[in-house]
Amino acid sequence: MTIEERRAVHLRITGKVQGVWYRGWTVEQARLRQLDGWVRNRTDGSVEAVLAGQGSDIDAMLDACWQGPPSAKVINVQVTEADDPGLIGFDQRSDA
Repeated sequence: MTIEERRAVHLRITGKVQGVWYRGWTVEQARLRQLDGWVRNRTDGSVEAVLAGQGSDIDAMLDACWQGPPSAKVINVQVTEADDPGLIGFDQRSDA
């Protein structure tokens, strides 16, 4: 993968996305797609994530985020382009 093929996005997922294993699911799905970044709960009830990796893998993850784990009810996935965080691996962070 070259630098030109790498992309990073910031996500804000809203709906019933806390208390339904959304963060753990996101870690699993991101790692399956070999994405780098992080995910955390926000105090407003949303889930926030930064994803970095190959464009096609990001696109597949964005599609998956609209579904989430079985108990989730996603209302919106807000996506903005982001600076590459320069991280290796994907982790769950403390709530913000």
